[in-house]
Amino acid sequence: MLKQYLLTPGPTPIPPQVALKEALPIIHHRTDEFSAIYKDISEDLKYIFQTKNNIYTVACSGTGVMEMAVVNLLSPNDEILVASCGNFGDRWIKISQAYGVKIVSISVEWGKTVDPLQVQKALKENTNIKAVFTTLVETSTGVVNDIKSIGKIVSATNAIFAVDAISGLVGQEFKTDLWKADVVICTSQKGFMLAPGLAFITLSDKAWKLVESSKIPKFYFDIKKYKNLTNATPFTPPVTLIVSLQEAIKLIKEKRIENIWNDCRVLAKAARAGMQALGLKLFAEVPCDVLTSAIVPENIGEKIVKTLRKKYGVSIAGGHGDWKDKIVRFSHMGYICKADLLVGFSCLEMVLSELGLSIEKGKSVAAVEEELLKD
Repeated sequence: MLKQYLLTPGPTPIPPQVALKEALPIIHHRTDEFSAIYKDISEDLKYIFQTKNNIYTVACSGTGVMEMAVVNLLSPNDEILVASCGNFGDRWIKISQAYGVKIVSISVEWGKTVDPLQVQKALKENTNIKAVFTTLVETSTGVVNDIKSIGKIVSATNAIFAVDAISGLVGQEFKTDLWKADVVICTSQKGFMLAPGLAFITLSDKAWKLVESSKIPKFYFDIKKYKNLTNATPFTPPVTLIVSLQEAIKLIKEKRIENIWNDCRVLAKAARAGMQALGLKLFAEVPCDVLTSAIVPENIGEKIVKTLRKKYGVSIAGGHGDWKDKIVRFSHMGYICKADLLVGFSCLEMVLSELGLSIEKGKSVAAVEEELLKD
């Protein structure tokens, strides 16, 4: 049986003690026992999000919680600004268009970041904008946006600021309140070290005012249903996932969020050094700390991904859209550690060599080691 190494940007590996929680006998969700667990995670999530605002746990995917944000904040014909630098920034546009929302779009070339001054200019030119949507880490390209600067700009207007932190939260430095983010969403399968299935959303007082005036029809995703409950969910939750989330949060708190941010920075530097040692150009203009993207010779991106997985048991990710077969994405968030990085680059060297590229064996591994030894 081939041993598996998961180096994808979601799902990410799950620590054994977290996975084992899902194997425990299930409890009923309308009990004091479950309410106590839900209360604990709701309070602890504030620490991870770096916010004083309440956080609501929803059973859905990342796209689901993005839709939840849109339908609760807006009404048909409302005007919003979407600052996109990749596939998931574009998803804000597609969801909003489905509900008849008018969109002012800032779309930058994939691999580059959103310029906060462009956001400022768009807000001055479009004074009816009710919300600004963007991403913390754009998973499809590996860039990190300057959320702190954008948040400061948006906070000086009547618009609210909504951030997709699905890939970035936990691993990438992010401070909801300090950086003036009004709405932040995330999911369970990345930095939280869980299986997919849970999503989280938090709203500021400024954002709740938009919720009160929203006219988009909704039922399951109506956040008022969550707000009006104490230590419970309005619909049946994935109980075992929430129990395992409690364990994952315990690990995060024991490590401390600042230390996790630093660990991801160290792994990111090592991964970038490894890619460059292979002669691969980094794709991201401003690389994030939770995944590394690199340009590969055209038309072999998918072959690299498939060969790594099938022959060596190492799973990484390819590109999206026009970059589907042109880049590879190598994750270093959550439970991924230094040893995983070394295994990944060693196997990547062999695959590139097998595909006919001239590779100096051991060079990328040595570059990764050199960076890791600096820590």
